[in-house]
Amino acid sequence: MKAWKKILTAVTLLVIVIFIAANFSLHYLKSSKNGRPYRVEINRIMLQIEEHGLESIDLSLYKYVYHIEKFSDSFYDSDSDYSIRIIDGTLYRFDYITNNNFGNIPVIITVNIILTIMTLAVFLVLFYIRKKILRPFERLINVPYELSKGNLTSPLKENKSRFFGKFFWGIDLLRENIEQQKQRELELQKEKKTLLLSLSHDIKTPLSAIKLYSKALSKNLYSDTEKQREIAENINKNADEIESYITQIITASKEDFLSLDVTNTEFYLSDLIQSITVYYKEKLALIKMEFVVGEYKNCLLFGDLNRSVEVLQNIVENALKYGDGKRVELLFPEEESGVLITVKNGGCTLDQAELPHIFESFWRGANSKNSRGSGLGLYICRQLIHKMNGEIFAEIDGEVIAVTVVFNRI
Repeated sequence: MKAWKKILTAVTLLVIVIFIAANFSLHYLKSSKNGRPYRVEINRIMLQIEEHGLESIDLSLYKYVYHIEKFSDSFYDSDSDYSIRIIDGTLYRFDYITNNNFGNIPVIITVNIILTIMTLAVFLVLFYIRKKILRPFERLINVPYELSKGNLTSPLKENKSRFFGKFFWGIDLLRENIEQQKQRELELQKEKKTLLLSLSHDIKTPLSAIKLYSKALSKNLYSDTEKQREIAENINKNADEIESYITQIITASKEDFLSLDVTNTEFYLSDLIQSITVYYKEKLALIKMEFVVGEYKNCLLFGDLNRSVEVLQNIVENALKYGDGKRVELLFPEEESGVLITVKNGGCTLDQAELPHIFESFWRGANSKNSRGSGLGLYICRQLIHKMNGEIFAEIDGEVIAVTVVFNRI
């Protein structure tokens, strides 16, 4: 990955700069603090010699001056640094050391060791991120593109990463679900085409008979009244047969065209409400819209938690789309036989006569002319709730509409 190489290069350069800066700072600090502290000690010793004599000097108390010698033949013979001073007319040589000679190298070594350890830790973290996060993620780069092309046959390899294990599993499950849905759709299309071809062929027989009878009547081939009545009854019989075939076609076209799988189990009401409120409180706050959640008693419900979240989301989205944009309420009317969850909003312009149709597929009310949609949202809600043995209904009171979902209590 080019981005990874750039990051690694940048971190390496940064570490080098830190090393250089740290060592330079230590050297500068050491140099700035050096000064000439031995001169201070020499001056103190000179005062003490003037007052008490050379014998009173204890050099162990001094850090830099370690030897004092009066003038002699070998006075100037010394390999160390020294300074010559006159005290009471006598020359004294003061041998001293500077702080350059001790204490600095250990500090520099210690600092460099610490910096080295920190550098190794940084690089270990980077390589851990590379191995555990970036590399697994690289395997997912082409997955959305392949799914968009309809390539659903290549499963993802199992990954036990603590970061991406569940994500890989979810992506692979999504791929399998899309593949299954595509297969079911193909099978459904095949069944419907077969049914249409079969019914179309079956319609031809009674239709041909009707045409034959109507042609005979138009040419007045049957003058007998009883015979004409019999022909009329046959025409009516064949028309009924055609009508039954048309009814089958309409029924087939109205059959559930969506794959709405529901796994009924038990879940807590609080889990459902939390899933809704966590998302919509933030979303509605951004658009300056009030979101009110009423009080409720937590209990176990029967159904599918994920599908229940989908149902309430669809209802709330409708409230946002067709409401007045001021307030959405999530209420919990009391009911002994079950748990009721009501989504209420103002600004409803739906006619009362249209209310019974809002749960039909592809139906859209007069208030939806300026809004995009498919007319399937509430239809899907009803199908899902019915599969969870629940119910859904809506009520209009003036400009306020309330959609209520009924769940079974466990």
